[in-house]
Amino acid sequence: MQNLSEQLPAKIKTVWRISALIVFVCGLIVWAILAWVIGHFDWPSWLNYPAGILVVGGFALELTLVPYRYRFWRYQLTATDVEIESGFIFHQQTAVPISRIQNVTLQAGPLFQLFGLQTVEVETAATSHEIAGVLPATAEQLKQQLMALAQQEDLDES
Repeated sequence: MQNLSEQLPAKIKTVWRISALIVFVCGLIVWAILAWVIGHFDWPSWLNYPAGILVVGGFALELTLVPYRYRFWRYQLTATDVEIESGFIFHQQTAVPISRIQNVTLQAGPLFQLFGLQTVEVETAATSHEIAGVLPATAEQLKQQLMALAQQEDLDES
């Protein structure tokens, strides 16, 4: 399953950056609350330092890893399975057999809607797998192809 053919659209990198920014702002709020608690309840003041390192360092790391995350996230649809490859540190390759697919769902949260992206969720009896961040036309095409292949598989088994 090396060198899968389909890569996510480049605008997914912007979505990942904005998502990291949202988590960063939430982290700053928690850090500010911690600072207030430390000042008002005589907690040790050194607690501010690791909290700040976690918030700022986590944001910096997330932004730094966006290009690598994009580079290593690929998918491919074949006649027998859906292959998904992800991970730059913890590399994961998944093949979902067409015969196991029970449902295909298209969804988009607020950020994905803002940037015109969708998630294709492929569900089996045991679990679900996502191809997150594809263009709506690609998502619809994947859904149609997966359902056609699944129906063909059902006919072949009968």
